[in-house]
Amino acid sequence: MFSFAKALTTLLAVAFIGVQAERHVVHFDNRCQRGTPTLVRRGQILSRGWDYVTDGVLDATIAYLQTGNCGLNGEGCTTVELTLKNPNCPGCGSSVDISMISPYVYVLAWNGVSTGFGYYNGCDGAGANCKSFGNGPNCNTAFHGSNDNWVQVQCQNNDVNLAVTFCM
Repeated sequence: MFSFAKALTTLLAVAFIGVQAERHVVHFDNRCQRGTPTLVRRGQILSRGWDYVTDGVLDATIAYLQTGNCGLNGEGCTTVELTLKNPNCPGCGSSVDISMISPYVYVLAWNGVSTGFGYYNGCDGAGANCKSFGNGPNCNTAFHGSNDNWVQVQCQNNDVNLAVTFCM
C-alpha cells in the first residue's frame, strides 16, 4: 500500500533534490554603447544581452559582442568560450577562456571591442581580459593556438556565475 506518509516522504525527497540542483548565471556588461552581447550554444542563441540562467551544466558555449561583423558562433570576433559546471572530481569544474584562434580574431583595432570575463559567486576575482590597444593580437591571456591551455581560467566551486564585459 502507498500511504500518505510515503507520499509525503517522496514529495519531500523530490523537493530536496530540486533545491540541490546546479545553477549558473551568465551576466553581460556592455560598456561599448553599441552592439549586442550574444550567448550561443551549438548554434542556438541563448541570450541577446539579458542574464542567462541555467539549472544545470552550461557547456560548449560562446559569448561575444555582435557588432554586425560576427558570424552566428562568433566567427570574426573575439569570443569567450565557457563551460560552467559543478565539479564532480578534482579539476572537473568550470573552465572559461578568451579565444583568438581562427576563425576568431582580436577585433579591438578595427571596431573598438575589448573583451574580458570574471567569475562571481565563487572564485571571485578569477578571470582574464584583453583590453589594451597595445596588446590586442599579443594578448597573453587568450588562446592564439590550440596548445595555449594555460590561459583557461578554472573554478572548482559549485554554482559559480560568470560576468562577461565588453569595452572595459
